[in-house]
Amino acid sequence: MENIKISKLLKEKNIDKNVKIQQEENESIGFLKFGIFDITVAKPLEGVQIVISNDKENLMTLFTDQSGQTQRISLPTPPIEYSLEPDSPTPYSTYNAIITSDGYETEEIKGIQVYANNESIQDIYMKPLKTTGEREVIIIPPPTIYGDYPAKIPEAEEKELQKESGFVVLDKVVIPEFIVVHDGEPNDNTAPNYWVPYKEYIKNVASSEIFSTWPDAAIRANILAINSFTLNRVYTEWYRSRGKNFTITNSTRFDQFFVYGRNIFEEVSIIVDEMFTTYVKRPNQRQPLLTQYCDGKRVSCPNWLSQWGSKYLAEEGYSTIQILRYYYGNDIFLDNAEKVSGVPSSYPGYPLELGSRGEDVRTIQNQLNSISNNYPAINKLRADGIFGDQTRTAVLTFQQIFNIPQSGIVDFSTWYEISKVFVSVERIAEL
Repeated sequence: MENIKISKLLKEKNIDKNVKIQQEENESIGFLKFGIFDITVAKPLEGVQIVISNDKENLMTLFTDQSGQTQRISLPTPPIEYSLEPDSPTPYSTYNAIITSDGYETEEIKGIQVYANNESIQDIYMKPLKTTGEREVIIIPPPTIYGDYPAKIPEAEEKELQKESGFVVLDKVVIPEFIVVHDGEPNDNTAPNYWVPYKEYIKNVASSEIFSTWPDAAIRANILAINSFTLNRVYTEWYRSRGKNFTITNSTRFDQFFVYGRNIFEEVSIIVDEMFTTYVKRPNQRQPLLTQYCDGKRVSCPNWLSQWGSKYLAEEGYSTIQILRYYYGNDIFLDNAEKVSGVPSSYPGYPLELGSRGEDVRTIQNQLNSISNNYPAINKLRADGIFGDQTRTAVLTFQQIFNIPQSGIVDFSTWYEISKVFVSVERIAEL
């Protein structure tokens, strides 16, 4: 049951949503960065033009480098405090972008969200030019924590598996390479399906559900809830066992909010990279917990995670696991999937850094050499199994391109990102 103190805080801390933003007094700064790729081969595109605007005027023009990246730009935003209380004025600024490149369809995105003191990352996958067809415009709606969306229909947290369906339940939880997202309610046969890399799906949902300005423990608790919910759908083959051709929907009535083409946030991206194999579980239960949740303000959800409540608990000093146990019970624990699909080899269990030696180092060197064929900013390496200065430089460059904290160390996050990009590049080479 929702803690009385949390409910009281939510009521006492409400701010009149009709308060006018005094732009001159309250203006803060956020950051935005673009990555542009060819959708057919996932190759970075150099020299792409991006015109940034707000609803009144064009603001600036950017061009991508050889890695398909733009510089990080600073943009005005409302103050960060607006994202820390419910019923505040809009806590983010929105910007638009028109992306053009010779030989490609023009892309347009409206509503890119930028928060104070946060970096937004907007990746765009451009389509080869056709003689027919209209320009696709992606419109990014408000996150569920701020917008008005249908409430989740409650489900049993442990699903009965339909053995007669013919689907085989795995002995262990496996992180899939892709997840198929249905852009509508389950029975809407007109809605498209999107094949989304697993980590990118979790980053997208977290960026669509909560504010990236919240305390670290709250963001982590919400990401673990999102991840566990998703892995329950994957593990139980919930929709496929019912004759559907997708893994999950983007309907807030049934699943989690996914927005095709939206920007994600650096803080969210870093945390997902660190813990995408971790999920919530109960003792003697094989499947990941179906960690249902709600905003905790518009909708009350006893025994589910409250998003606003998690934020206040984090501010009171609760750790990530304490927040999760507050809502789902003291018997839950965190487990890790042992296998990540679609990668050549699993993380060795220890970081690779200056002075490291062995086959794991050689594996990373070979993968970085392959990646550098598409990302020439990454220096070529001698695959000798010795982690020296040149290997560290290549790792640092890779981390910079792919928005990973630049440590020069191949940790869990970097290992799996290198593996993911390597597999993508190898597939391109086979075409």
